[in-house]
Amino acid sequence: MAKLENKVAIVTGGGSGIGRAIAEIFAQEGAYVHIVDLNADMAQSVVDGIISAGGTAKSHACNVAEQTDVLRVVKSIGRVDILVNNAGIAHVGNLEKCSPEDFERVFNVNVKGAYNALFAVVPVMKANGGGAILNLASIASVVGISDRFAYSMSKGAVYAMSMSVARDYIADNIRSNSISPARVHTPFVDGFIAKNYPGQEEEMFEKLSKSQPIGRMAKPEEIAKLALFLCGDDAGFITGNDYPIDGGFIKLNN
Repeated sequence: MAKLENKVAIVTGGGSGIGRAIAEIFAQEGAYVHIVDLNADMAQSVVDGIISAGGTAKSHACNVAEQTDVLRVVKSIGRVDILVNNAGIAHVGNLEKCSPEDFERVFNVNVKGAYNALFAVVPVMKANGGGAILNLASIASVVGISDRFAYSMSKGAVYAMSMSVARDYIADNIRSNSISPARVHTPFVDGFIAKNYPGQEEEMFEKLSKSQPIGRMAKPEEIAKLALFLCGDDAGFITGNDYPIDGGFIKLNN
């Protein structure tokens, strides 16, 4: 039997990168996957691929920063067994180079977006007898990363929300955990490097890759496999934990 047979899963930001890899492996393991993404075309492209491979999925164009939008989508889905809060954006800059507009933009997507999804889904899970929540935090939530003030702030909040939900809803059979990846090679990373380090793409990619003691970035599929375990029944005794998946970044960078 597939590990997520008969499960209904929501993956925010599932149109690309880590979210796409999670959506695809969930569908392979029998889940009905709902991809919630601001980019409707990218989300539908992932859905088309899942269906072509024999899975079941549906796309929902949605701005996670808008609570009414998220509530509408969750209501249309109905039962939810799994929520993966993956949607997020980044910003380069220390405190002095983080304008109020920059701060608010990151906060609205990374923090408010996760809150909105939790706010919409937790009551549904309670009514259905439980569920599994997985929030994408980051190594930046527990260690200092240069020039990532707003991003670090947002991922620290995601980590804290994960633990709070785990504590408050344990009696409702809702498990809540987070994953803290180091750098993962996604199209987002390639675009991020091209935008912020024009003309230095190859050099910066190698530098960022080697910042992990293991000597490379993670693959999205590696993050997705951990997500699959934490959201499945095999992890039924696991809640209120954060899982670094970082190539040794936190413990071995000395």
